[in-house]
Amino acid sequence: MNQHLPILRVQTARGYPVARDGIVICFFMHRSHGAVAHALWRALQTYRRAILPQALSWYADDNGDWQPLDEKGWKHIREEILERRWPAACHIDLEEHCDAPSGYNFEYDGLWLDAPLFYDQDTTCAVTFTLPTEYMVEHGPAHVRALALELARELPFSFGYASFALVAPDGRWFAAPNTIGALRDRYPGLDIYKLRETSKDIGTNARGAYWLTFLGLPLLGRLGGLEVLRRRLPFPEVSLQTLPPLEGERVLVTLSEWPEAIDTEQHERPSPQLLALGHLLEPHLHEERSNWFYFLNNNDRQDMRRWIRRFCP
Repeated sequence: MNQHLPILRVQTARGYPVARDGIVICFFMHRSHGAVAHALWRALQTYRRAILPQALSWYADDNGDWQPLDEKGWKHIREEILERRWPAACHIDLEEHCDAPSGYNFEYDGLWLDAPLFYDQDTTCAVTFTLPTEYMVEHGPAHVRALALELARELPFSFGYASFALVAPDGRWFAAPNTIGALRDRYPGLDIYKLRETSKDIGTNARGAYWLTFLGLPLLGRLGGLEVLRRRLPFPEVSLQTLPPLEGERVLVTLSEWPEAIDTEQHERPSPQLLALGHLLEPHLHEERSNWFYFLNNNDRQDMRRWIRRFCP
């Protein structure tokens, strides 16, 4: 229910805002940038149509400086995505505000997986689209689900998800580690992400079980396909939907009407269907190779591993 999605605002010790609550829609694509660029551009246009006209107002240039996302800025972003030449990486960060956590954010990390650099077989291209929690409260979870599904139809994902999350592009939440650690422990349903780090090593594995979980090949095949999903997730709240045009090769698993924050201080527990999906995915969960959750118990990698498997009973 929507009242179970808390309002979260995270600041540094000096009062500088670094993160806020929202909804993240994320996809990992085990394809090179050139193979996903046009689909990515179409998905970005879908996202733009769904949000306020000026919700994306700034972009980070190659030097990390903020530039206005006006007509000239959009021309630059289009060229970056569609005309980026091999083997140059494509990193895009579009935000609502350049001086505060953005409820609306588009973040893309695109690589040429066949470039003669340091990429390995587990590197992916990855993208996130975020929404403020208020957007879901105003439009309803069915609208957000429909938007996530429309985005997914464009993208050749191997894994994707939508979740209640701590929105902080490029992992800027790291500036307030104590607060983030406390929120992580209080709300197991709160996704904390760092797109660029995870995209380096997730390969075709899963990141976890979520409110909306998108499964593509080869992961879906390793799980046993649609029939196994139906058998292992026999809950009335769960729906399974195949995505055209490749029906049977891509599936959306919806666990409930609303995402779960799971406030442990209110003695809330994960739903049975969330735990069932977590158990099904456990053999296929990725292992982070860089400990970007440095606030987790003084670089305790086992603590990080436990957090990734928090819904695996």
